[in-house]
Amino acid sequence: MAPAGSEAIDGTARRAGNPLRSLTIDELRRRKGVKWRHHPEDVLPLWIADMDATPAPEVVDAVSLAFERGDTGYPPFDAAMAEAWGQFAQERWGWRMATERTMVVPSALTGIAETLKVTTAPGDVVVVNSPGYGPHRHIAEGLGRRVVEAPLGPDHRIDLEALRAAFGRTVDGGRPTAFLLCSPHNPTGTVHTAEELAAVAGLARHFGVRVVSNEIHAPLVPAGARHVPYLSVPGAEDAVAVYSASKGWHLSGFRAGMLAWAQEADDALRRIPLSVAHELSGIGVIAQTAALRHGGRWLDALLAGLDDNRRLLGELLERHLPGVRYQRPEGTYLAWLDCRALGLGDDPAAAFLERGRVALSSGLEFGTGGAGHVRLNFATSPEILTEAVRRMGTLG
Repeated sequence: MAPAGSEAIDGTARRAGNPLRSLTIDELRRRKGVKWRHHPEDVLPLWIADMDATPAPEVVDAVSLAFERGDTGYPPFDAAMAEAWGQFAQERWGWRMATERTMVVPSALTGIAETLKVTTAPGDVVVVNSPGYGPHRHIAEGLGRRVVEAPLGPDHRIDLEALRAAFGRTVDGGRPTAFLLCSPHNPTGTVHTAEELAAVAGLARHFGVRVVSNEIHAPLVPAGARHVPYLSVPGAEDAVAVYSASKGWHLSGFRAGMLAWAQEADDALRRIPLSVAHELSGIGVIAQTAALRHGGRWLDALLAGLDDNRRLLGELLERHLPGVRYQRPEGTYLAWLDCRALGLGDDPAAAFLERGRVALSSGLEFGTGGAGHVRLNFATSPEILTEAVRRMGTLG
């Protein structure tokens, strides 16, 4: 039996130009990825950070050509991907990336882990924002580092006084040596301003803390907001940043990432072993390089579709779940919803899944401040988003 509302979903319009409106729900359910396979078929999955989109034609062409040629071996250790990132950064952010201080890595998370290995020691303290991207904490703790949280402000922005307190904190005699920044922020979608980042850099320099900025969602900042590369702000002379095209172009299955660092971090980052590159995906490098070089028009169409969905989500929540607090995210395709007024307990995602048949990410996964919250991924068609919030509204 088809789930309630499936008639409207199956009628998804194939509006030219918007990658989020190119697939029906039946086509999405034929996918092999975890997003659509993890839950039963009657569940609408708005959880993992993966898009319901078709990839950029230029990426499809590049990958198809590689398969036709049998170009499926180890990737070349050349500067092609770094140069593609440099071109993208110049065009989109007006920033000249120092491509001579970059390294292609298997993924953004690998880049963060390898950076912590060469810039911190077991027992050192690593600061993260809360709520914040869960894998940051998991990586640090898995490497034997201790984690201190710096809570965000009620407006989802960096609380500089909380950050100052975290940077100055002593844990068993150890002081913080690194700060894992998420820019734009996951799960709130906050896009940090140049002034905020410069203030972070000033505090980090004062306390001797190295900032490692995860900018994997940086391409997903629409008109009206501006991504500021952390390495471009004054005071970031010893900082490190990590990039990937995986989120911006729906390429999580074609993994690759890139580390970039400022001049004062050069000696430390050069200690990352070249053997890390042995884990690279050749097809991932080909796909991401093509996206950066040739996928600009597709990205612009996606950003317009995501902006439409941001507005639509606000309207849907006001209609079906007026008790939910929604602060429209400036970037990413992630919405952080405060559901505490609904009386669904610390983990409303469990209730939405069990009783509404909508899969969301539990706020508990994001540390302190996550109780009573959910993260909703709105990178889907307007029809699926509309049906999902309608189902959620039956609990509110």
